[in-house]
Amino acid sequence: MKVKFKLNGKTTAAEFRPGLTLLEYLRESGLKSVKYGCDNGECGACTVLIDNQAQNACLVLLHTLGGKTVETLESLGSHDRLHRLQEKFIAAGAIQCGYCTPGMLMALEALNRENPAPGEEQVRDALAGNLCRCTGYVKPVEAAL
Repeated sequence: MKVKFKLNGKTTAAEFRPGLTLLEYLRESGLKSVKYGCDNGECGACTVLIDNQAQNACLVLLHTLGGKTVETLESLGSHDRLHRLQEKFIAAGAIQCGYCTPGMLMALEALNRENPAPGEEQVRDALAGNLCRCTGYVKPVEAAL
């Protein structure tokens, strides 16, 4: 099977086996910011943006992406030029083990694109789908605000 979509700003024509999830495809493609967590949409570790909306890549079948735009954390910044959310997370000490951080950043980026000045309740709602055992969400919320 084949599907054509935009991945991190580049048109991608993917050949894949039936039933392949976006998470599996991204990991096989070397995009390691998209974490494998629960495989059933519960943890948010695989959060990506699809047409600017935060979605769990483990729940999206690759064949449904025709003509869509997919963004991973790799599209937001680089080692040389961090995205402002990455800078804020570092400054606030919002990163501990780091496993959930990419998913949190993508969820917050989706929120910021919809609302550039969200309140605390909106930030907490945006992060509700991202499980974190280390931070207690205090520092990530502080960083987002």
